[in-house]
Amino acid sequence: MTSNNFKQNVFDTLQPYGEDNHKGRWFDWFLIILIITNVVTVMLETMPALHQQYQAQFFVFEVFSVTVFTIEYVARIWTCTLDNNQASLHASAFGPRLHFMLRPMSIVDLLAILPFYLSMFIGLDLRVLRLFRLVRMMKLGRYSVAMQTLQVVIAREYRVIVAALGMLMIVMVVAATVMYHLERAAQPEHFGSIPAALWWSVVTLSTVGYGDVSPITPAGQFFAGMFILIGVALFALPAGILASSFTEQMSMRRDKFRASVMDMLAQGHLALADLEKLEHVRRSLRLDKQEAEILFTTLQKQADAKSNNSVKTCPHCHKVIKPK
Repeated sequence: MTSNNFKQNVFDTLQPYGEDNHKGRWFDWFLIILIITNVVTVMLETMPALHQQYQAQFFVFEVFSVTVFTIEYVARIWTCTLDNNQASLHASAFGPRLHFMLRPMSIVDLLAILPFYLSMFIGLDLRVLRLFRLVRMMKLGRYSVAMQTLQVVIAREYRVIVAALGMLMIVMVVAATVMYHLERAAQPEHFGSIPAALWWSVVTLSTVGYGDVSPITPAGQFFAGMFILIGVALFALPAGILASSFTEQMSMRRDKFRASVMDMLAQGHLALADLEKLEHVRRSLRLDKQEAEILFTTLQKQADAKSNNSVKTCPHCHKVIKPK
């Protein structure tokens, strides 16, 4: 096996999707199980009895996990110069690799292993190390189409989301300031300062309502009710933005696949190469296979019906032949 073939095989194995890529699917499942096991291990290590009894086993498993994640990270950087069409850039191309390393999922891959190596040179607190090890959960986003779509939605709507959160922060500060002036005399232990009143503001506007702090003056209760209604509306705003954009993103993917199918149907009979191209489009758009088949079948029936109802002329006399 040549070096280029080996590199292409490694690249194909690292791909997170593809029903016909059996090696890639097995490798994906291996990483998913390893990530979940790491999260469970981090939680079990916080139990003093288990940590003391199985400390050596926990460390061996951590070394094994970091080794696997390191090999995966290096392999992804090495093969990132290959695209899905098996066209490669120059092997020493630094620009594409740097661009790949700055992608969000690549940064997550780095954060999943970096604390382990830093702990060899810097005295990191064990609790901080555990916190960074939980970053490995985010690696699961590579294998979830829904999470990838959500990332696109957040990147697309982050300005609106930040504006909504900024408005929410302003209302929280206003609510804390108002309640400070209305309740400080009656409850100095809870509303003795604006920072102290912020706890009530956060709990109230988020509609959690722990009940540990509540206004007792008539004016305070009145304004608290007003802020509760405002909080319900403001907290629902980012959720509505994400839900609407998520639905729009999925609709755009269906429209792109529908346009590809219609372009190919307009050319006439579909060849095997056309079907393979459609399958590549479906995978690139992260569409469900069954949903794509339904769209394809529906459009094909519509194209056949339109073709049957089209006006035809006799090749000899050029008279219009009416459809039966």
